[in-house]
Amino acid sequence: MKELNGFYGTDKKKMSEKIKYLCESATNEEISAFTLHACELRNQHYGAQVFFRGLIEFSNYCKNDCYYCGIRRNNQNAVRYRMSEEEILKSCAKGYDIGFRTFVLQSGEDSYFSENKLRSLVYKIKTCFPDCAITLSTGELSRDTYKRLYDAGADRYLLRHETANEKHYQMLHPSELSLKNRKECLYNLKEIGYQVGAGFMVDSPYQTYDILAENLIFLRELQPHMIGIGPFIPHKDTKFANYGKPTIYKTIIMLSLVRIMVPKALIPATTALNTVDASARDKGFFAGANVIMPNLTPKQYRKNYQLYDNKLCSGMEASENLSSLLNSIRNINMIPNLSRGDHVDKIKDGISVQCRRL
Repeated sequence: MKELNGFYGTDKKKMSEKIKYLCESATNEEISAFTLHACELRNQHYGAQVFFRGLIEFSNYCKNDCYYCGIRRNNQNAVRYRMSEEEILKSCAKGYDIGFRTFVLQSGEDSYFSENKLRSLVYKIKTCFPDCAITLSTGELSRDTYKRLYDAGADRYLLRHETANEKHYQMLHPSELSLKNRKECLYNLKEIGYQVGAGFMVDSPYQTYDILAENLIFLRELQPHMIGIGPFIPHKDTKFANYGKPTIYKTIIMLSLVRIMVPKALIPATTALNTVDASARDKGFFAGANVIMPNLTPKQYRKNYQLYDNKLCSGMEASENLSSLLNSIRNINMIPNLSRGDHVDKIKDGISVQCRRL
């Protein structure tokens, strides 16, 4: 495909020009051929399957003050909560009963959940549900901590890098955070043996086509097992509260590009997509996505995990509506899969589903 010329090298300028062309000048026929190619690559490795993960957002406390985030440390309007270990285990049990075999435990960087607390939690989940995969998304930790959590039974780790450009990173984060450390965490996680997830925001403040190209080059270098991208959506209690109206067009194009450049990745159709456009989940699947994460968080907490404004916390993205979600996926000729849904290379290598030594 001539539209993809420039995406297989490391020339940032050529890649940037191609992204700009696809986003601004490509015909509908070119976009359709391009997204179809992305889906064909996905199907080569996973078939037309959509893998399910049960999402548990267990704390919205965060020690960081990222400029774009609704649960940032200095947002005095955020209604804070922490789930107890018992509540988290009950949420896992609920998910297990309806068929989920992957749990995603996500939080802000909450120091209350010390390494010991997280290790105990991971160990108990793996003991109760040994055939399930545990995904953690709790931020930047030391390599030793990551290793001990892995030994306790964690299988995967999500840590979106948000942008691969250092100057851009500094525009979105306070000075105590660095892209260098973020990237080091991702490489540490891979070396330890996790299935690793990275990702970035599309249309974030100050983002350029050159920066989007840098994100693709970084992802191809890192070769993560999972890649999460979504449109930037402002939050009213941040400095970017009035930053434009979010759209999904560029995000859909970037989803296909990510699939083409890292064809074996597990890529979600994110909640952020559907927050912007009610039909965007299907558009994400048609662009090459193959993961969905229904919410298992107890209802009384969901509305307070607000990374951005108007985040969906009920309806089709909620676990209570699983049957409707399954049917909606079948209606677009895709196959719901509630198994562990491991990365294809990890399946080939053979992975342990038992908890490791604590």
